[in-house]
Amino acid sequence: MTTAPQHPSEGTRRHRPAPVLADAARTLAAVGVTSARAEAELLAAYVLQVSRGRLALADGFTDEQLDSYRALVARRSRREPVQYLTGSAGFRHLELAVGPGVFVPRPETELLAGWGVDQARQVVRTSGRPEALVVDLCSGSGAIALSVAYEVPDARVVAVERSPAALSWLRRNAATRAAAGDRPIEVVAADATDPALLDDLVGRVDVLLCNPPYVPLAVAVPPEVADHDPAEAVFSGVDGLDVIRRVIDRAGFLLRPGGALGIEHDDSHGTVLPALLAADGRYDAVVDHPDLAERPRFVTASRLADRPPPGAAVTWQTGSS
Repeated sequence: MTTAPQHPSEGTRRHRPAPVLADAARTLAAVGVTSARAEAELLAAYVLQVSRGRLALADGFTDEQLDSYRALVARRSRREPVQYLTGSAGFRHLELAVGPGVFVPRPETELLAGWGVDQARQVVRTSGRPEALVVDLCSGSGAIALSVAYEVPDARVVAVERSPAALSWLRRNAATRAAAGDRPIEVVAADATDPALLDDLVGRVDVLLCNPPYVPLAVAVPPEVADHDPAEAVFSGVDGLDVIRRVIDRAGFLLRPGGALGIEHDDSHGTVLPALLAADGRYDAVVDHPDLAERPRFVTASRLADRPPPGAAVTWQTGSS
């Protein structure tokens, strides 16, 4: 006797997503997760192996899937980053592997990456050279460097990171993107504040980008950051500018005349960081850019051909991203 084909949901107990998601969202909201419903859906989509947009059409949770989902919600309720739970973070057009030991890329950093992509494209379009040379300092997961390599195939991209833990994630993501067909990036294990950093590239870099540690030590940060992001990727001295000051100095040597510099910063740095660049004497066209919430978020500048004479004016303005 033959048995009739069985529908996937037949013979297996299924739990409807709607009440499970509602319960999870309440749990997350109760501990202060601001996007509780969205994250409840994201975790459900991860467990059910469907897109968030297809959750309503999902067949429901099996008992085993429900146990897995509730375990993830419990971990998230203890403020473990949702990206650590799913093992990935979306950034512009990419999905990057992340986990303990690496800073989780934030949506606001996509603005700096997008500016860098535009600058690299302009170099390729106008310089007459076959490629643009782009350097990403404090690369972490490789979010900025890999976005530039994906979106500007004619860019040679060098990513610099010093943390051994972060380097493992960076190399993993770089290998994944190279296997997907992107131009491979060059990963350099080094400290962005090393005065001899990338000596072989002095005066040759077209675009230098950096999302450094920049939070002042006394600033309180959310549990996801305080308990999980590496402190060395978050904090940078009393005013948050320890690393940035050294990046500004080194970038002045690495950039070619007319080369572009972009640095993400704390929202308390909207005035002081442009002033530091202007005072350095090697930069012009200093512009500070807001994020989507209209908070000061990253500064850009152009490398002058020569250090101007004392007292020379440097253009400096607040701009839009």
